[in-house]
Amino acid sequence: MVQKAKILLVDDRPENLLALEAILSALDQTLVRASSGEEALKALLTEDFAVILLDVQMPGMDGFETAAHIKRRERTRDIPIIFLTAINHGPHHTFRGYAAGAVDYISKPFDPWVLRAKVSVFVELHMKNVQLREQAALLRRELEGGQTAPDAEHGAGGLLPELSARLAAVEEQAEVLSKELAESGGGAAVSTAAHLERKLAGLRRALDALQPGAGEPHSVETR
Repeated sequence: MVQKAKILLVDDRPENLLALEAILSALDQTLVRASSGEEALKALLTEDFAVILLDVQMPGMDGFETAAHIKRRERTRDIPIIFLTAINHGPHHTFRGYAAGAVDYISKPFDPWVLRAKVSVFVELHMKNVQLREQAALLRRELEGGQTAPDAEHGAGGLLPELSARLAAVEEQAEVLSKELAESGGGAAVSTAAHLERKLAGLRRALDALQPGAGEPHSVETR
């Protein structure tokens, strides 16, 4: 059974959280509420999220400050953040959002279909990342289990190419998506494409480390 992705909704107004839940319920994922920046940071200590929808204007710790804390943490720095704001203060305000680490910046009232589509992209990427990490962990356990030679040939020899092929398929899909995002223009597109590249590059390095001889000094390639 595939585990659902978690989406963090951060807004100090209950009616806004209800609206977000209504819009995103069709994605059939786990929606987690936070009514303040402090509450959001607490949730991020123990839970893994596919994407964060973060209101900019909140009392106390606002969205920009909350995002800064998220990006400073090793555990959470790569989680995509979509800023939501009720007031459009112009290009400078939008630039501040991207500078704080947001992958997108949406002014209210927003198109429910557009927001749902944007969130679904990050949910899909998160699910693929989780699946690949689980496969890599399974393979690593098998390689470290001291299998007999025939078992190792059947297990590692069969799983490594399969895992590599699956990752290649995801890389191909991500390349197509990155091109689409680049063509759409804007800072959000560039940030999203860069996030995709970092995630997949990390997964590819993890997979390469599992290749036979990867841990031997003479077999390590410098790039």
